[in-house]
Amino acid sequence: MLLTEQSNEISFEETNKQLLEEIIHYGLSLGADFLEVFLENTDNISVLVEEDFVTNVSPSFGKGAGIRVFKDKRDGFVSTNDLTKDGLIKSINQALEMLNISNKKNDARFDGLEKLREYNTDKENWLDIIPSINEVSDKLLLSTKFLKKDKKVEVRKGSYSRNWQKVLIAASDGTFAKDIRLHQTVGLNVITTDRNYRSTGSRRYGSSDNPDDFRSWNNLQASNEVLESSMNMLYADYVQAGQKPVVLANKFGGVIFHEACGHLLETTQIERGTTPFADKLNKKIAHESVTAVDEGLSENSFGSLSIDDEGMEPEKSVLIENGILKKFISDRAGELRTGHKRTGSGRRQNYSYAAASRMRNTFIAKGSYSKDDLINSIEDGLYCKSMGGGSVGATGQFNFAVEEAYLIKDGKITKPVKGATLIGEAKEVMSRISMCGDDLELAPGFCGSVSGSINVTVGQPHIKVDSITIGGR
Repeated sequence: MLLTEQSNEISFEETNKQLLEEIIHYGLSLGADFLEVFLENTDNISVLVEEDFVTNVSPSFGKGAGIRVFKDKRDGFVSTNDLTKDGLIKSINQALEMLNISNKKNDARFDGLEKLREYNTDKENWLDIIPSINEVSDKLLLSTKFLKKDKKVEVRKGSYSRNWQKVLIAASDGTFAKDIRLHQTVGLNVITTDRNYRSTGSRRYGSSDNPDDFRSWNNLQASNEVLESSMNMLYADYVQAGQKPVVLANKFGGVIFHEACGHLLETTQIERGTTPFADKLNKKIAHESVTAVDEGLSENSFGSLSIDDEGMEPEKSVLIENGILKKFISDRAGELRTGHKRTGSGRRQNYSYAAASRMRNTFIAKGSYSKDDLINSIEDGLYCKSMGGGSVGATGQFNFAVEEAYLIKDGKITKPVKGATLIGEAKEVMSRISMCGDDLELAPGFCGSVSGSINVTVGQPHIKVDSITIGGR
């Protein structure tokens, strides 16, 4: 029997191979060049602790399918919660109607689905062994208690989120793959005040495919880091605006490269005509000290994956090598419309989005300098230890707040300053990164774009930017 015994919904098992092949044949017979079915089942939860109380517990569950069809270079996408055969057929018809296909003849060849590639064989018990809500709540409460070490602490928050996802992908190129994914992330936030003085501190930690990650998280060390950051900035003077050299710290400092340059190397940007790098392949776009990578392979990193949302295994993509643009981040549509080969980067928030070219673990590679080498090379500049929020324009113009910053004078880190904002444009700043440290580290984050919000990793070693505009007072 091709359908599950409990209902007439398509299940996530290989027993549905013949039925999925029938559905794909149906779409191709009506004129589609390519058809993909993305099935998803999710089990998510988030917990919020404020001060000494659990203030929110939000479970969510989802199940559905995304149907995408291509004709020439056009595509139509429909999502549905109806996982019956009739429901999927209806969605295929709707997707085809979007493309106004009148000629039902095509040469699309479909030789059936491959043998199911299963990436979930050692993951089926993850929901049984991950931390319970009570365990999560107790550790978050203890973490916010650690933050209450000074009477100047006014606000203490801790948050946890877990995303468990099962996917099955079947497509007319023969793709047939199944996976289970697990992402956990925890964040701490603190606000300290003293009369008219006020500062914040925050950190986020996270991993993929590691059920015990939250249990091994060192919440005491994390709490100390967040509190120390906020207290260091509490009485800081405001930075003066101007053009200066800066040293950006490792880990989350890589968010600037991710936002200001990484997005411009996604083929979605080439399709839109919004990247200044579209015609720069094999040309210099950055300082020769810069090598940048996007990959989905680093074990347990927040942006790692066994397969992307189009069923392709990830690869290591060297985007920039010694300042030369070598590759773009590409998905199926990107390869079709721009000619740049797929890189295992087709990603989506869930079944209600079509996959698009998206980053995974994206970082500037380590160099040969120490952090002290970078600091010692600057007479008058700024050390950006922790980055905050920011905004990026369509073609790479950016401004980012610096959460924790210190002046550099005569090659030494001196007093803390607040209110700093880094302002620039990707194609200019990339040529000014003249030194890369030897202390590469990665940090988790979330990225929003055309296919929704996805988990990613940003990173870099300490880097020196020879000159950048610093907004301040």
